Amino acid sequence: MTIEVVLADYRDAAQAAALVELLDGYARDPAGGGTPLSAQVRADLPAALAARPQAFSVLAYDHGQPVGLINCVEGFSTFACRPLVNVHDVVVAPSHRGQRLAQRMLEKVEQEARARGACKLTLEVLSGNVSARKAYEREGFADYQLDPAFGSAMFMQKKL
Repeated sequence: MTIEVVLADYRDAAQAAALVELLDGYARDPAGGGTPLSAQVRADLPAALAARPQAFSVLAYDHGQPVGLINCVEGFSTFACRPLVNVHDVVVAPSHRGQRLAQRMLEKVEQEARARGACKLTLEVLSGNVSARKAYEREGFADYQLDPAFGSAMFMQKKL
């Protein structure tokens, strides 16, 4: 396996297309919700990400073919008074699962997060996605607690 891992250039047409195709594949998967990206999202996403300096993505290629993607969004930790990086989407093509591709991409994410002065990486994972949870734990991710008496943090949403 000859893997190249790069920071994505949203304005590069080939990289933008790779990002959209990989993300659409993830969206169609049951772990990603089982619904394809809308035509509007497919058309607008690369430019929308390019317009946000707090966003960055990592792409993985095997012999020039896109096989992995991580989308990240920089946030801010008020307790640390430093940026943090949320790992928002992790996509590994079915052909490359189980080959530690996520590990290679997360290494690149961590390099970029450190370059941005981030104090931590955060991510969300579905509790039933055991293989992803194990991969993240191997890379040092753990449930988040301030005081065990209050339990672990929970990711919640309210759609607008």
